[in-house]
Amino acid sequence: MKFIFLSFFIFLNLFSAEKPNIVFILVDDMGYSDLGCYGSEISTPNIDSLAQNGLRYTQMYNTSKCFPSRACLLTGVYAQQSGMDKKHAAMLNAVTLGEVLKTAGYRTLAAGKHHGTENLYERGFDHYYGLRDGASNMWNPGKQRSGEATPGNKGRTRYWCDDEKTIPNYTPEDRNFHVTDAFTHKALEWLDEKELDSQPFFLYLSYTAPHYPLHAWPEDIAKQKGKYDRGYEVIQNERYNRMVEMGIIDPHKSPLAKWPGKNWTQNKGIELEKEKRRMEIYAAMIEQLDHNVGKVISKLKALGKYKNTLIMFASDNGACSEGSGAKTQSTKLEDFGTVASYETVGKSWASVQNTPLRNWKNYSHEGGIRTPFIVHWPGKISSPGTFNREPVHFIDIMSTYVELTAATYPTDVTPMQGTSLLPTFKGKEIKRSKSLFWQWQRGGAIRDKNWKAVFWNKNWELFDMSKDQNEAHDLASQYPEKLQAMKKSYHAWYKEAKQK
Repeated sequence: MKFIFLSFFIFLNLFSAEKPNIVFILVDDMGYSDLGCYGSEISTPNIDSLAQNGLRYTQMYNTSKCFPSRACLLTGVYAQQSGMDKKHAAMLNAVTLGEVLKTAGYRTLAAGKHHGTENLYERGFDHYYGLRDGASNMWNPGKQRSGEATPGNKGRTRYWCDDEKTIPNYTPEDRNFHVTDAFTHKALEWLDEKELDSQPFFLYLSYTAPHYPLHAWPEDIAKQKGKYDRGYEVIQNERYNRMVEMGIIDPHKSPLAKWPGKNWTQNKGIELEKEKRRMEIYAAMIEQLDHNVGKVISKLKALGKYKNTLIMFASDNGACSEGSGAKTQSTKLEDFGTVASYETVGKSWASVQNTPLRNWKNYSHEGGIRTPFIVHWPGKISSPGTFNREPVHFIDIMSTYVELTAATYPTDVTPMQGTSLLPTFKGKEIKRSKSLFWQWQRGGAIRDKNWKAVFWNKNWELFDMSKDQNEAHDLASQYPEKLQAMKKSYHAWYKEAKQK
């Protein structure tokens, strides 16, 4: 009996050594150019280090909205196929990364935002800690605490999960609580668990930031003072020029999208000061994210697990141009960034964040669906510091992990819709046999190799992405037959997906 027990643990240790640990870091409502390694003035040295020693993708796609993106990522099927395309709900006829990776012996951990009606602890994760909803006050997701201002919020119950417990209106006792730090702290605790001595792990670290409300530590905001005084247009042009110099974009294929908002000089008085502060807080939130990513990297190194860990980083949709719809909030400048506020960046700053792409979150144009995507895996990326320029999608993550880990994907649910990204780690092309599809609210799109057909309010446009990455030249009237064929494919996909 003692021999069997010992042999079992030897097997587990060998199993762990053969399989990589996996960390997927997802952030919320972050624009295409918001990282230093994608052209930003915002300081993100830890994330930049992953890019410099890994692989940056220039055409990774999400769904343009938080909960469908997260559903695609977790299940490997389109949100329309799992019932997560209209409102956050339960993921039906689908399995999660947690459920699948457990078949390959993984310890599965999830910290952060889910944006569904299920507790991820009940969907294959050994631990889940975080916000089950879409957004909350970063300082206090729940009720007013004694001696504190009324929290800015949307006036509805927010649910928080801690393993098997689901807590309405979670109100932390710690006055130094901030959701970004809390998610990281819990993940670091789990990485010390004894189970990881013998099991590989999958950590899904799903931050809410930099989604509104704009909440950051005062000292982090103070570091940004004056950085955005020169206004939208100057900051955007500087970002654009850095992106060209880095080789992220080709200026002939990606000229700046037409400026959609008001000019900086139109801001006067207190409104000017508020516009400066909004972007200062947003930048502070991203620097806070980067600091937390640095904590995870340091922890992996301290545990001796860094070299055998695959790290991926992405955003769930493009920059957010919408208002918050908050029921309670202080709009005083001195309260910006505090528990009493519930600010958003607005359309103009969102356009800067999405440089050089067209439109924002909720649209199926590139500004809504394209995200920075970084893959880091020591010794497994053939050309560290380079770019991959193929169109890839969140649905590809499940296929990648299944191939990587030899996990078992069940046959009684919707089949995986994506294609493994493993060939791209070695500089090879993936063999995608199907078009990519999007649908959210009043918009949708289909991408077939270099052709993209996209609509908003039933108005369809057609673009050649090999020449026009910013969707500036509508070719619908020039190639009507091509557009009709793509529309037909789109409608067939949508009809089939909704029948699942």
